[in-house]
Amino acid sequence: MWTTLDDSLCQLGESPFWHPHERSLYWLDIPGRAVLRTRGEIGSHTVERWHLPTEPGCMAPAMSGGLVIALRDGIYRAREWGGPLSVIAKVDHDARTMRFNDGKCDAWGRFWAGTLNEAKDRPNAALYCLDAQGGDAPRLMQMANEATTGNGLAFSLDARTLYWADTAAHRVRAWDWAAEANALSRPRVFRQFDAKPGGWTPESPLRYEGRPDGATMDAEGHYWVAMFEGGQLLRFAPSGEQVDALPTPVQCPTMPCFGGDDLRTLFVTSARKGRPAAEIEQRPASGQVLSIRVEVSGLPVHFFTD
Repeated sequence: MWTTLDDSLCQLGESPFWHPHERSLYWLDIPGRAVLRTRGEIGSHTVERWHLPTEPGCMAPAMSGGLVIALRDGIYRAREWGGPLSVIAKVDHDARTMRFNDGKCDAWGRFWAGTLNEAKDRPNAALYCLDAQGGDAPRLMQMANEATTGNGLAFSLDARTLYWADTAAHRVRAWDWAAEANALSRPRVFRQFDAKPGGWTPESPLRYEGRPDGATMDAEGHYWVAMFEGGQLLRFAPSGEQVDALPTPVQCPTMPCFGGDDLRTLFVTSARKGRPAAEIEQRPASGQVLSIRVEVSGLPVHFFTD
């Protein structure tokens, strides 16, 4: 049922989105320091790679053209593919051990990006929101914190709930979100997953669902999350009830998105870097982009407004 996207191999694929005007899939290779995109019809496409100076964590298309990209130390703007990067906002964190990770835009054109503590020794990562609209100087605001690996960002259909995961804690949290005022309140646990059992390996009989990585929403308001090391995507109702599980041919899916003209193609990026040789041999699609047709469509990507 799954199809592998030709020429999509990455060390750690992330931040995919479907560009409706270009009819192209975009995604990142974080340790490979590259933005990738398809050119031409999927299935007869080519893939372009644009190499960056540092690791990109996430990105989004911009309404006026080009991309907004969160790199290790800040958020940057590229007006065109392969063009120069201009800094919009720097973040006061130690870029030797902290970098930007998962993120995307909301329906108001604001760009959200969380950080990741590479040492994984304390929960000092945060979630930021960049508002560059209205002709004023761009404003970067910290919106949430107390995470080790910020991930799984998504917004509910009614713009009243924001979801954000901490991969290391095996936890997805939710907040009440006053979207127009851009205020978060009432933090709570949306879903807590069991920790990885001691001694677990992919071949182990011990049960392990994986830990929450990147996420997206579908047109029914359900939260889809990639379960790193769990070899699956899980789908949750707004109540937090799991309603579906979709096994993947890779052990470490990283982030889903919906694409194609009808938004019924579910794409998912995956990881290869650091995975055991036996796993790569058994799951050779690791590190590639996979796709599958689904019954419920997704939502179009939100564009950055500046």
